Amino acid sequence: MTLTEQIFAHHIGRDVKAGEIIDCPIDMVIGNDITTPISIKQFKKSGATKLANPDGFAIVLDHYIPAKDILSANQAKISRDFAKEHNLKYLFDEKNMGIEHALLPENGLISPGDVIIGADSHTCTHGALGAFATGMGSTDLAYAMITGKNWFKVPSAIKVQFRGKLKPWVYGKDLILEIIRILGVDGALYKSLEFFGIEELDMDSRFSLCNMAIEAGAKNGICAVDDTTREFLKSVPLKRKGVEFSHLPNAVYERVIEIDLDKLDPVVAYPFLPSNGKSIKQAVSEKVKIDQAFVGSCTNGRLNDLRIAANILKGKKVHSDVRMIITPATTKIALQAQKEGLMDIFAEAGAVVSNPTCGACLGGYMGILADGERCISTTNRNFVGRMGARTSEVYLANSAIAAASAIKGYICSPDEL
Repeated sequence: MTLTEQIFAHHIGRDVKAGEIIDCPIDMVIGNDITTPISIKQFKKSGATKLANPDGFAIVLDHYIPAKDILSANQAKISRDFAKEHNLKYLFDEKNMGIEHALLPENGLISPGDVIIGADSHTCTHGALGAFATGMGSTDLAYAMITGKNWFKVPSAIKVQFRGKLKPWVYGKDLILEIIRILGVDGALYKSLEFFGIEELDMDSRFSLCNMAIEAGAKNGICAVDDTTREFLKSVPLKRKGVEFSHLPNAVYERVIEIDLDKLDPVVAYPFLPSNGKSIKQAVSEKVKIDQAFVGSCTNGRLNDLRIAANILKGKKVHSDVRMIITPATTKIALQAQKEGLMDIFAEAGAVVSNPTCGACLGGYMGILADGERCISTTNRNFVGRMGARTSEVYLANSAIAAASAIKGYICSPDEL
C-alpha cells in the first residue's frame, strides 16, 4: 500500500485499495474564521449538542484577524462564542495567533499517521509530517464535528521521485511549482502525491512542497517520516506520538514522475495559474517590473523563509517603486525573527512587517493590489484577482527570488545583486 493507504488501513482496521469508499475516524479537524461559522451553523441545525472529539478540533482565526471590518469581526465572534460554549481547548486568536497550517504543527497538534481534515484547501500542508491531510467543505467539517468521522474515496497515488542535489536558490517551493508545471492544475485530481528523495529538504521546504499539492488538483501530498521529521517533532510539544509509515517496495502507483534537481533552476509561476511555471532565467531576461513583493503565507512564511529574505536584504534597500510586505506565519516565528535581528534588517531595507495573517494571500487585506499592479509573491495562488484588482498580476516564487526582486524592482535572481 501507499503511505495514504497505510494510514487509512490503520484507522479502519483493515487493508484498503484505491477507489474504495471508506468511513474513517478523524484525528484533527481544523476550521478558521471564514469557514467555521458555516460549520457551526450546520452543527446546531443538526441538533448536535456536543463535539464528538473536542480535543481533536481546532479553530484558528487567521484570515481577517485582527478584524478588518464589522463583518469579519462578527465572523470571529461566532467562533469565539462556540469555543467558549464548548470549553474548546484549541482556539487560536490574537493572543496566540498564526496561520493555521504553520501554527498547528508548531503547537504539536499534528502527528505522523494522523487523518486530518480542514475547511481550507491548503490543509494538505500537514502531509509533510507523514500524515494524511486534506481540505474539505464546511458541511463536511460539521459532519466530523458531530460524528468524529468522515467518508473518503481512497485516492490513487502518483510517485514523485527527486534525484540529484539542489542548486543555489532552489527550495521546496520550486520543486512543487515544477511538479505543478508538469501535471497542470488538474493533473493529480483526487490523487495522492507521494514524495521520494526529499532527504536534502528541511521541514520548512517540505511544508511548502505539500502545501501546494492541491494546486495540481491532488487530494493530498505526503512525505514519509525520517530523521528530519523526528528532529522537528522533538522540538514541539507533541500531543500524540502518532504512527510512522514507510514507503513499501510493492506499493502501486498510477504514475511516476522523476525530477532531476541538478538541472532545476528557481521557478516563477506567471499569471494566472500556478501551473504556468517559467525558469528564473526566462523571467530575468524579460525584466518583469513589479510594484509589490510579498514574503509570507502558509506556503513560505516560516523562519527559514524570513532568514533567506533577510540575508538578501541586509545592507540593501527595497526599490523606490516597490512596496515590500513581510508576514511571519506565527507569533513564535515573528519573535524568533526579532531575536535574530531579522526585523531590523526588514525595517532598515524599507519593508513593512505585518502580524501573522492570511490577509494578503487571498486579497483580503494587508497588501491589496491596485489596478494593473504586479506582485512577486511567495503565496500559493495567482488566479485572476487573487490578491486584489482583477487587472493585477501575481507571480509566484520562493523567498529568495521575492527579496531580490524587491531590491531590483523587477523579477530577478539573487545572483544579479
